[in-house]
This record gives sequence, C-alpha cells and structure tokens, in this order.
Amino acid sequence: MTINKDQLFRFIFENLGIRGELVSLDTSFQASLEKHNYPDIIAEQLGQALAASLLLSATLKFDGSLIMQLQGNGPMNMLVAQANQQQTVRGLAHWSGDISHGKLPSLIGDGLLTLTLKPTEGKAYQGIVSIEGESLAETLQAYFIQSEQLKTRLWFAVNSERAVGLLLQELPAHNGELADWQRVEMLAGTITNNELLGLSSEEVIRRLFHDETVRLYEPQAVTFKCDCSREKVEKSLITLGHKDLLLLLEEKGAVEADCEFCNQHYQFDAIDIELLFSSDKATGSTVQH
Repeated sequence: MTINKDQLFRFIFENLGIRGELVSLDTSFQASLEKHNYPDIIAEQLGQALAASLLLSATLKFDGSLIMQLQGNGPMNMLVAQANQQQTVRGLAHWSGDISHGKLPSLIGDGLLTLTLKPTEGKAYQGIVSIEGESLAETLQAYFIQSEQLKTRLWFAVNSERAVGLLLQELPAHNGELADWQRVEMLAGTITNNELLGLSSEEVIRRLFHDETVRLYEPQAVTFKCDCSREKVEKSLITLGHKDLLLLLEEKGAVEADCEFCNQHYQFDAIDIELLFSSDKATGSTVQH
C-alpha cells in the first residue's frame, strides 16, 4: 500500500468515546520550507506545528481557522502555524544563531503557547498556556487538560521530506471507562517514527488497533495555502499614512513588502501610492487578516 501524501484521516473507536486523526504532509510541508533556509531542528519543529494545527483544526465545531503560536526569548523566538477546516495550512519560524540541536524548551526559552480560534462569523477565542514538558506534543496535551478537560495524546514524526501527526482524544461529555482510554493510549504509544513516516495511514491504524472496532472515514486532502494578497498589503500600507509612505519612496525609491509565509514579494512605486490615496481604498479602510 502506497504512503498517503498530504491527507488527513479521521477515525473513531466504536462504543469507546475516543476519536483519532492521522495527518501526513509532503508537498504542503515542502512548500512551507521553500525559500526559508531553516536549520534541520527548526524545520522539524515547524513540521510538528503544521501537523498539530491541522489535527486541532479538524476538531473544530465551526467554520473558521486555528492559529497556533509559540513565542519566547530563546534562539527560536517565534513559531506559528495556521490551518482551517478546509485543511489548508501555512506556517513559519523565526530563529537566530547557529542551531544544531535542542528540545522545544531550550529552543523557545521562556515562552508561551497561544491558540487562537477564529470563526468565520463571531468573536475569536484565545487560550494561552506555558510551555510544558519537553515537546510540542506535551505542551498541547497539557493545554487540553487545563482548558478543555479532555484527555488528549499526540505523536509527531518529521524528516526532511514529510511530517506526520497522530492524535487521540476522548469525546466531549463522554463518560467512558478509564481502562478503555489507557488501553488505546498504550497501543498508540507503541508507534515508532519510522512507522509513522514509512507506512500508509491505513496501515498505521490497522497495525496499532487491529483488535479494536475502528471506523475510518474518507481522507481529506491537505494543501499549503497562503491568503496574502496585494489588496491586503494595500490596506496595511494605508494605515501607515500618506506622509510616511512618501518618505519611504524618497528614501528607497519604492515601497516593498514580503509575505513571510510564502515569500510573495509586493512592490509599490510612486504612482501606486498616489492611487491608493486617491481612490476609495483610503476611505474607512481597516486592516484585515
């Protein structure tokens, strides 16, 4: 059976009140790495974050997106990944210095994890927790215990080509047997990185849970997608004001902006700037993300 590429599988354990998800990222992972000269350890952390954002966004009960951000004072001072219910994903990391090794706490330093849920309609919700344990998986597991009171386990495996994530979670308001959760958790804990990276999602689930009654749903395609646009950059420029933009033009000859997620380059000359402030774009504009 061939390895699944850029797909998310959902599955549920019949009569146990436990759900699972398994996501694999190949082309979408490479698109996130493209044009960013990430050290291997930073690329690994980014792969975990991308997989995690997809796994968590797939649990949302509303149409919208999830943004996961880690910030700290360590050599990797920022890591962010964003995914939505259409299984599109993007992410980036900021780092400084020559980094060859290290676990999450030493990379991020004194930092926090922020999860932002942004529904298409309605107000955004934000949860913030400190970095827990030695990894992103342990930090997210602590978040769900503290904020959602849901037993949750995550496993990640990343190499230079792909990133894979596995999630187990008890269903909300389910009074299941603790022994059921412990059994399923123990079975999942036998998975190796080589198996996650080298087997198809169906084979992983079959190997781990062949004695359980598992319902596997049709896979959903995962894609890298950045929602930056020239229009959004224009709205951001308008907030800087006409005078400051003219000063930038005088100093540099053009106003330039780059999207950190996809490296799309935007450039505005004097005529572009004047058009911004002579059109309806400069009337009552707000920055939109």
